[in-house]
Amino acid sequence: MISKKYFLFSILFAFSSSVVWAAPQESDSVTTDTVAIDPGDEVVFALDHMARIPYIEMSEVDTNRENLNVYGYAADSIPSFDSEHYAAILDSMDQLTPFDLVHNERTEAFIRLYAVKRRKQTARLLGLQHYYFPMMEEMLAKYEMPLELKYLAVIESGLNPKARSHAGAVGLWQFMYATGKMHGLHQNSYMDERMDPIKSTDAACRYLKYLYGMYHKWDLALAAYNCGPGNVNRAMRRSGSTDGNYWDLYPYLPRETRGYVPAFIAVNYVMNNAAAHNIYPVMPQSTYFEMDTVHVSKPLEFSQLAENLDMQVGDIAYFNPTYKLNSIPAYSNKTSILYLPHEKAELFVQNEDTIYAMAVKAKPNQGTKVKKFSEDRVVYTVRSGDYLGKIANRYHVSVSSIMKWNGLRSNKLRIGQKLVIYPSSKYKASANTKKSTKTIPKKVVTTKDTKFTYYQIQSGDTLWDIAKAQGVTIEKIKEWNSGLKDSNLKVGTKIIVGTV
Repeated sequence: MISKKYFLFSILFAFSSSVVWAAPQESDSVTTDTVAIDPGDEVVFALDHMARIPYIEMSEVDTNRENLNVYGYAADSIPSFDSEHYAAILDSMDQLTPFDLVHNERTEAFIRLYAVKRRKQTARLLGLQHYYFPMMEEMLAKYEMPLELKYLAVIESGLNPKARSHAGAVGLWQFMYATGKMHGLHQNSYMDERMDPIKSTDAACRYLKYLYGMYHKWDLALAAYNCGPGNVNRAMRRSGSTDGNYWDLYPYLPRETRGYVPAFIAVNYVMNNAAAHNIYPVMPQSTYFEMDTVHVSKPLEFSQLAENLDMQVGDIAYFNPTYKLNSIPAYSNKTSILYLPHEKAELFVQNEDTIYAMAVKAKPNQGTKVKKFSEDRVVYTVRSGDYLGKIANRYHVSVSSIMKWNGLRSNKLRIGQKLVIYPSSKYKASANTKKSTKTIPKKVVTTKDTKFTYYQIQSGDTLWDIAKAQGVTIEKIKEWNSGLKDSNLKVGTKIIVGTV
């Protein structure tokens, strides 16, 4: 009689004749979050491999020049075309996109730049697209945005998540420090989410959708992404354009932005017509569908992961550009994300407890380099009479720190401006002292009715102070009191600070 296990495996094999599988070595069973799995169980491993087959097929990147050279070019040939050719190709592409893929001298100059002078870079980009573009397309589809926007990352960073501009913009989408904070990309000494491909792409989609909502023209949204809406608005006024045509604004835009949209059009052309220019992809280090994610709840060094997962530290760093010091911090309130090739992610999950234990054994005083921490910050609204020195003294920080956190180039402030501030321990200690000794000042009234608890605003109060004193978050107070901000706190006004 055939055993059920053998019968099931026979069926699996029949359905997946293309699967090449080798039984793993015998070892003790491994306990996951829910069940104990024997790594030597053929059925489990066959099922897992079968589930991945479609993704493995999607991951294949053909870099064979003989297969891709459909025009029969010599290896050293650099094809050249006339303007009519470029115009015709762009016109046919223009029919399939909401972008205005126009041909002119400026766009043709950028096409020649990518197809002739930067051929090696273009070949590298053709390979890297298999690592980044599926994720970007998935994100763009989520926000119902044109898929061609993925080419903007080519212009911004050359698909390098660690790219850094002279102005301090970082990542695939080149977010400045303050703009990254504004869109939820957290940054500290250990990590910078502007370099996280997935999180930064999500932030870029949200920002581009916001800009499109302002102009209802994608080329103007692209220009605003590069130089800011203020510069685009000024260019519109100076040009006298009534319909917001990008090429009418062109002479009035900042010099860098003038080449931004033409470069975007050129990248659309080259990435879709590389073979016509005898350019073929360089094999990427990995592809999107070969990768997986795991959650890390304790501090780990890349060197410890490399030892346990049989990987190179450089490879782990390549897959995880977010972490600046080749180490993963442990947060007090959330886990960290680790990107790994699928088989290495499986290995991590199977040996997670052992990896953590070995890390602690290797560094019993763990915390001297990778520490647990929670991130506290204040979003301060500038009021009349404020200046950086005054704000810095209030939160016991330096003026230079405030300027760095917010990407400020001068000391000038404007009323209503938002500043991200990380208060020092001295400020937190003084705030806690005020909370314990002055929870209910002489004239402060904290009252209740059948639904809510109310607080009467006092002179000098901020939402941060009130939230800390009442043991709630600023977001909750704003939720209970629509439109409430630091800038409109009025002495004597009662606000909701809790529910009964």
